[in-house]
Amino acid sequence: MALINTLLSTVYRKRLRSIERFRRLPWEVQYEQFRLLMGYGARTEYFARYGLGGFERVEAFQRRLPIVGYDDLQGDIERVRRGEANVLWPGRAVWFAQSSGTTGDRSKYIPITRESLRQCHFQGGRDTMAVFAYYHPESRAFRGKTLTLGGSHRLDTLGAGAQSGDLSAILIRNMPRWADRLREPSTQVALIPDFERKVEAICRECSRKHITSFAGVPSWNLVLMNRLLEYTGTDSLLEVWPDLSLFIHGGVSFAPYREQYERIIPSTQMKYMETYNASEGFFALQDNLSTRDMLLMLDYGVFYEFLPVNELHDPSKAITLADVQTGVNYAMIISTNGGLWRYMIGDTVEFTSLAPHKIRITGRTKSYINAFGEELIIDNADRAITAAAVATGAKVLDYTAAPIFMDGRSKGGHEWLVEFDTPPSDAMLFAEILDRTLQEVNSDYAAKRFKNSTLMPPKLVVARKGVFYRWMQNRQKLGGQNKVPRLANDRLYIDQLLTIQ
Repeated sequence: MALINTLLSTVYRKRLRSIERFRRLPWEVQYEQFRLLMGYGARTEYFARYGLGGFERVEAFQRRLPIVGYDDLQGDIERVRRGEANVLWPGRAVWFAQSSGTTGDRSKYIPITRESLRQCHFQGGRDTMAVFAYYHPESRAFRGKTLTLGGSHRLDTLGAGAQSGDLSAILIRNMPRWADRLREPSTQVALIPDFERKVEAICRECSRKHITSFAGVPSWNLVLMNRLLEYTGTDSLLEVWPDLSLFIHGGVSFAPYREQYERIIPSTQMKYMETYNASEGFFALQDNLSTRDMLLMLDYGVFYEFLPVNELHDPSKAITLADVQTGVNYAMIISTNGGLWRYMIGDTVEFTSLAPHKIRITGRTKSYINAFGEELIIDNADRAITAAAVATGAKVLDYTAAPIFMDGRSKGGHEWLVEFDTPPSDAMLFAEILDRTLQEVNSDYAAKRFKNSTLMPPKLVVARKGVFYRWMQNRQKLGGQNKVPRLANDRLYIDQLLTIQ
């Protein structure tokens, strides 16, 4: 075992025992988090508004507090941004993670409290290191520095000392000094607001540094890594960073990008570890790299509820961790030490294990196609795109899909705009396998496709190189946690992209 990994395992031994505890006693640990959160909530105006105290039972909490989205909380969050105290959480929040999500242009401002920063976001980062070092003692990932491709921050226009920016920028600005020494690039470069300038600065500053791991969103990191290869005149990242061993990723599915990373990092020692870290909190991490499943982290000051997607119209159907089942698509609802109470984050998950509780992210509550009753979700789309790419030797850079609505006597369908790094050997075969795989993983889609009863075969449009990048650039959405919407139930995004196309 490498010395650094031995030291990490020793330092984190107590923490690893805590993780083992919530693996064995998930509901007991979740109920402890609930009791702690209720104590904080009892000191807020939000709880007073709904007649809640600090010693309520879970049933009363669910009965009195509504399930909310950002629009429902926006008024309260604006008050917090103006400096009002004890609105959603005791005291004042001075940091706000700015996010547009994947389906809207309007910014959201998620409060980041001292408790959520330390007990949730930073704890998630520490646990990622601890779990990886424990299960991969031979790895060189911690012998050098971690390259982080973060976002930007700026003074909040509402004043009162509040600051807002991408979550990654907030984490960098508040990172403990010892941890900051283990990462690159410099804070000055990491917080450059212009994505393209930042990429160039990272290439200049980090190409000669000892980078052994990197972290961030797969799509934007791929842009950076390809530019780094051009900058250094190399074909492999291992020529630049010979000990590169780990990519900690999240934000979008890694499946469409895996083959491209394996091409530019041709090493059997390279590991890819997924985390579920959103502006609203750090929720899960991949402890077994041979599967896509992530361990739900149960002691970060987050109380979880789950609402079956087919019951979104009935909030009373929300259940706690004690009652979840495998194989059900749930909308995730969180109450957090950031002052979000019964907040529907917008992500959908499926439990793959209950001992311990492991999840897969399946999509978004507002990012799907259900124009004809097909209930197509992102997990279905990612699987189908990956299968089609493998079968035709293609490498996919980005994609999005939207309905083709019925017009007169014509039947409906789906239009897929796909940008390739390497085009498929046969575009028609790519579309056929895409269609076939969707039918295999989604019975509703299969029923609508049966004998072309409702849906015609998918229409594949091969995007010109750089179309998605230019579209995101036009929307001022380069870098950070901005994501290309994979699926939409209308044609707004795809029509904008086709105009550029």
